[in-house]
Amino acid sequence: MPRTRQAAIHEAGLALQRYQRSVQAFDDAAARVLHVGPTDLRCLDWLSEGPLTAGELAVAAGLRPAATTTLIDRLVERDFVRRVSSDDDRRRVLVELTDEGRRQVWAIYGPLAQEGQSVFDDVTVEQIDAMRGVLDAMTEVTEQHRSELHP
Repeated sequence: MPRTRQAAIHEAGLALQRYQRSVQAFDDAAARVLHVGPTDLRCLDWLSEGPLTAGELAVAAGLRPAATTTLIDRLVERDFVRRVSSDDDRRRVLVELTDEGRRQVWAIYGPLAQEGQSVFDDVTVEQIDAMRGVLDAMTEVTEQHRSELHP
């Protein structure tokens, strides 16, 4: 008897849970190697996409401003990040990864990212686009529920 749609969704959900647990375990190990806490690591992840203001970093990490300042100070002291003036508005301060911070983070995540690309070797562009669409929709649902936990 063929699998039902609901069974396929259930199995995909279980696979996603396994993947999330695997990523969390990898991130926990990465944090130990880098000698940072999980929130510090999450901020380094956000900053890997580009500079952010302290306020943007606070929102992304779900931290209060004072805790964000302490976190940034800690990462500056460890030479992971630096504070720089924005090119657009010199009064605006951005936090960005240093070359050393980028090197340390890439040393851990780079091999995973590079090898992970091979997972898509036999996947069509259309399948990748569909997957991205599902992941984007799932992210929206998760963010909505997160906002309800932290009004």
